[in-house]
Amino acid sequence: MRLIFEQVRAGGDRNFGYLLGDREAKVGVLIDPSYSPEAFVERATAQGLTISHVINTHSHPDHINGNAAALALTQARLAAHPAAPTSPDVPLHDEAELVVGSLRLRFLHVPGHCHDHVVVHEPVHQILVTGDLLFVGKVGGTTNDEDATVEWTSLQRLLRVVPDATTVWPGHDYGARPSSTVGLEKQTNPFLLCADVAAFLQLKREWSQVKARLGLK
Repeated sequence: MRLIFEQVRAGGDRNFGYLLGDREAKVGVLIDPSYSPEAFVERATAQGLTISHVINTHSHPDHINGNAAALALTQARLAAHPAAPTSPDVPLHDEAELVVGSLRLRFLHVPGHCHDHVVVHEPVHQILVTGDLLFVGKVGGTTNDEDATVEWTSLQRLLRVVPDATTVWPGHDYGARPSSTVGLEKQTNPFLLCADVAAFLQLKREWSQVKARLGLK
């Protein structure tokens, strides 16, 4: 097996999507191919991959608006959490696995930013596609303390089960770099440095002022 993994700038609000596949098996998946699905399919074709699945990390419009075109172009199956309004062909329950050639993708249900959010973990090559749960230096937005508390729980679980050396590949280019590692985020991400959920909620409330003070976008 030879891994193919590409981060693709999709457009929109600095959206990222991903191509992940096995070159020897000539099969791959697209993850959140929003805004410019044709570009994702072109990359898959250039790499000699047949796309078996289109995977959504969550159902917010900026992550699913390319589904119809991507599915039509590839004849792939849609995979997402079973609670997603998109009615996925392949339901990705918590701790579900999806075989892609010799790759075995593992999914964790991580609600908070969105009720049907999953992350995609490829453990052999230590790849973690985090969608809008975890960004470089930030975390996903929430609209109230209840959702933020759920997000805190999801983040803490993720940090417990995924090794520090795992690379982090987010759903948007919101940070200082387009990718990171779990260990680096533990050391530098202000939200992950919070001692408890109360501190996390307080930082959430103050984040707009903190961003302005730090000169962040």
